[in-house]
Amino acid sequence: MGIEQKLGNMGVVTYRLEDLVNWGRTNAMWPILFGLACCAIEMMSSQAAHYDASRFGMELNRPSPRQSDLMIVAGRVSRKMAPVVRRLYDQMPYPKWVIAMGDCASCGGVFNNYAIVQGVDEIIPVDVYVAGCPPRPEALLDGIMTLHEKIRNEKLADWA
Repeated sequence: MGIEQKLGNMGVVTYRLEDLVNWGRTNAMWPILFGLACCAIEMMSSQAAHYDASRFGMELNRPSPRQSDLMIVAGRVSRKMAPVVRRLYDQMPYPKWVIAMGDCASCGGVFNNYAIVQGVDEIIPVDVYVAGCPPRPEALLDGIMTLHEKIRNEKLADWA
């Protein structure tokens, strides 16, 4: 005998706590935008009316890392800028996620020299990589949806 037979037509909805928390996390992400190069233009256009990232609950782009839970690193990261990226990541509250947007943020791109970090994952952990040089706004939105799917599949044991 299931809960439907016991309650009848009372309109009671049951849900797992982790599903509700994960739903809230995916629909209220506040990104800190860290645009360093040409990928930043594509990242900004993903917020425009044509692509409208606000349908994902991301209309608030926070200037402060203490109010953000998603960092979008768009562009090449120099060795001089690497400590700043790490400091901003450390100041973000938990839970926090990172998207590496573009080839330069993912693997250094065409800049194979001593001054450019060969992938932002040398500095901070990355959850989703968005490929392209520069990637289109559609690719960033696909990366955001991929991150949402990853968050929806998190279990209560993963939160600790």
